[in-house]
Amino acid sequence: MTEQQHSQGFERGTDGPKVIVVGVDGSDSSLRAAAYAGGLARRQHALLAVVYVQPVLAAGAALGAPVTDTTDEIAEDLVAQIRDAAEHSKGIFDVRWEFHTFRGDPYNGLVKAADDLKADAVVVGASEQAGHRIVGSVAVRLVKAGRWPVTVVP
Repeated sequence: MTEQQHSQGFERGTDGPKVIVVGVDGSDSSLRAAAYAGGLARRQHALLAVVYVQPVLAAGAALGAPVTDTTDEIAEDLVAQIRDAAEHSKGIFDVRWEFHTFRGDPYNGLVKAADDLKADAVVVGASEQAGHRIVGSVAVRLVKAGRWPVTVVP
């Protein structure tokens, strides 16, 4: 490599993905996406970065409900599910994984996660909300961003 190539730093996609980000929110489609991404990470010997984006509601929208506590419980439950699945597959599938939590809306949270973690690929579940077919789902917005290969798991 030339000196100039060394100074350019990080390069995506040179030898297959090294970091695969998967967005999870507890929905069936996000859990299927996590399973798919886990298989991809195993085959590519990549790090699986499991990301949960905790929603942040406007102060008035929460109506006094402890939103942070609720989303923290969801994150803890997701980690427990992932650890349980990893324990059951120990010796069969060996996948390096990390769990990350970001706050905000799902699209911006996944973009931040993919950027911060220098993701080579992003995997998400297909939206299960009917309105997203009209307005556009997180998956469609990630694809349109055009910054990483995006796999949408039904």
